Amino acid sequence: MPNYASPADTATYGEYTIVREPGDTRPLYRFTGRISADGSTPYPAVADRYHVYSGWFCPWAQRVTLVIELAGLADTVSVSYVDGNRDARGWAFREANGPDPVNGFTLLRQAYDRTEPDFDGHVSVPTLWDRETGKVVSNDFATLDADLASQYDVAAHGGVELYPAALRAQIDELETWLRADVNSTAHVATGDGPGAAEAAETLLKAFTQLDDRLRDSRFLLGDDVTLADVRLFVTLVRYDAAAARTGAPRLAAFGELWRYARDLYAIDAFTKTTDFGSFAGGESVVADWHTSVGATR
Repeated sequence: MPNYASPADTATYGEYTIVREPGDTRPLYRFTGRISADGSTPYPAVADRYHVYSGWFCPWAQRVTLVIELAGLADTVSVSYVDGNRDARGWAFREANGPDPVNGFTLLRQAYDRTEPDFDGHVSVPTLWDRETGKVVSNDFATLDADLASQYDVAAHGGVELYPAALRAQIDELETWLRADVNSTAHVATGDGPGAAEAAETLLKAFTQLDDRLRDSRFLLGDDVTLADVRLFVTLVRYDAAAARTGAPRLAAFGELWRYARDLYAIDAFTKTTDFGSFAGGESVVADWHTSVGATR
């Protein structure tokens, strides 16, 4: 019988919080192991050793699952999904998304406690688990996607070269800008907090710049999908759903950016790893993303 956590219950367990003591300088994403193809780290890029604990709702986690699909690693690195609801116990495995197929854990926290007894940090997705050592390798989304994209023989797996050496400097430069002005700003811009107006101004300026950039380019760096596109898409699709709820400008207000986002979504890996039900309400939003790109150009 599969093991499942009891339903999320904040009345009993409280809300999930990250408790940090004053002066605690440890990183929020504490596990930062790196996969390598050349033996430079303890974690070689081999098949069937690693498992990704993901969450359909999470853009940072979708970056990783998208890379796995696009790079042809679906039979090399396994993936499972936590439930989208949590209480103070953190992310959990429930029937809606299935059990933990590797360890039979009911709570993702158990993986962290197995790695660092009485773990007192942030329990997050994506989490990379190492079957051989029985420990978490990384929960650092900022390096996980790049490692998976570059340390395996993508060509041998029939995958897309998402992080080619010749483009890495440009991909990294785009990440610096997009992380600050888009990926870390979109959820604030569509909220009602004190920083919403300023975040919206920053975000819409970035959208205008992206719209201009894409007038003469199918994707961010030419005609081929790269890691830069993966990293931008996961925020765009969630922003558009939030904008539909809040009345913020939809992506359709930016013609080339909207064309670009739907062009990506039409690729099987993007469709397969996007679960609108985990972050978007309303069938109209989903229908918009299925509109033919050519119909509005």
